[in-house]
Amino acid sequence: MIAIIQYNAGNIGSVRNAISRLGYESMITKDPEIIRGADKVIFPGVGEAGSAMSYLRKQGLDELIISLKQPVLGICLGLQLLCRFSEEGAVFCVGIFDSKVRKFPPTGIVPHMGWNNFIRINGPLFRNIRADEDVYYVHSYFAETCDSTVAGCEYILPFSAAMQKDNFFATQFHPEKSAETGNIILKNFLEL
Repeated sequence: MIAIIQYNAGNIGSVRNAISRLGYESMITKDPEIIRGADKVIFPGVGEAGSAMSYLRKQGLDELIISLKQPVLGICLGLQLLCRFSEEGAVFCVGIFDSKVRKFPPTGIVPHMGWNNFIRINGPLFRNIRADEDVYYVHSYFAETCDSTVAGCEYILPFSAAMQKDNFFATQFHPEKSAETGNIILKNFLEL
């Protein structure tokens, strides 16, 4: 069973629908026992980092996430909250990835919204994917590149499109909204 962490952030329903289309069962939950017992955990989200981290801490979900041993996939805000710090709300985050989340400079149109490809890709999420394939983004903040960056993208400046450390994976783009390329990436995660 796939657990989708519920923490008052948007976009959870579309992630569940994408998983269902791929033939997998999932449950939207904040129950620690269900999350701990799941085969895979997905940490999606659309929202604001400061209020999301406040909710996670109040529910004890931040410590729970750190303790997980099964494959975990953060999506969009989920990727940002797995980083060390976010300028959005000036908040310390979960800290899996040693990266700072920054706001795009106003030298271009913000948010970065629409289709974009990769600078480079590496790792099991990208099996059967080419770097020139497009995925869908919508974000005003980005994670700086670091040792955990497994895919890069460029919009105004280079940023982490995907990250991986141990059993933690994350995408800044929305695989659930990225057509067939996104389906392959989600399936690669679900088959880990």
